[in-house]
Amino acid sequence: MSAGEEPSAPAPGAEPGRLVARALSAGDPTGWFEPLYAAAEEGAAVVPWDRGAPHWLLTAWAERKALNGDGRRALVVGCGLGADAEYIAGRGFAVLAFDISASAIRAARRRFPGSAVDYQVADLLAPPAGWREAFDLVVESQTVQALPDPPRRDAIGSIGRMVAPGGTLVVIALARADGEEAGPGRRGRSPAPRSSPSQPPAWRRSRSRRWPTPGRSRRAAAGWPSSAAPAGEPRSRPPVSA
Repeated sequence: MSAGEEPSAPAPGAEPGRLVARALSAGDPTGWFEPLYAAAEEGAAVVPWDRGAPHWLLTAWAERKALNGDGRRALVVGCGLGADAEYIAGRGFAVLAFDISASAIRAARRRFPGSAVDYQVADLLAPPAGWREAFDLVVESQTVQALPDPPRRDAIGSIGRMVAPGGTLVVIALARADGEEAGPGRRGRSPAPRSSPSQPPAWRRSRSRRWPTPGRSRRAAAGWPSSAAPAGEPRSRPPVSA
């Protein structure tokens, strides 16, 4: 779907909520992504978080940092239809972007023909061994938050292991209201960019941290206590940047 295009109504059974329920009942917590993207590919569903543009918190952070990849390696987790990956590539990084959904990867390649981004199908819970500590920048936007726990904590650990020593991890997540359950599929739409994107609303946070050099606790450096949900969920946390 291109920016500004009116989405069509999902076909019966293709709504994200129903797909999530079906996958969970089958014991496959990530099994709803592929049916959703496949239905969207056929015009029978809408990917609710797709706006045809990179996340505004990602662009605000990159602009504030004057981000320049200078050929360094970056990884985009759960890349979906590729907007964030293309933006990071445009900042000078050699980008590998992956999603568990083959339909999403096909759609991203079609949307950006001739792209320099290396789009791959992969599972965050079982990534290739060669990705360990391989990326100077890792971007995760609301993918972990869309998972139940388990396997959410395993996914958090997997992301951390892919950041190179001295690298940067950027996490974008929705905060949840007091008493609201953290549930799969809660990966809702992003707001339109604001005139002052460096001042995000109190309920939406982005976090970035330099990854520690060997010998220091990675989870602590990333702002994730050993028992924590993805950074950004607790409303009391302020935004943090490297």
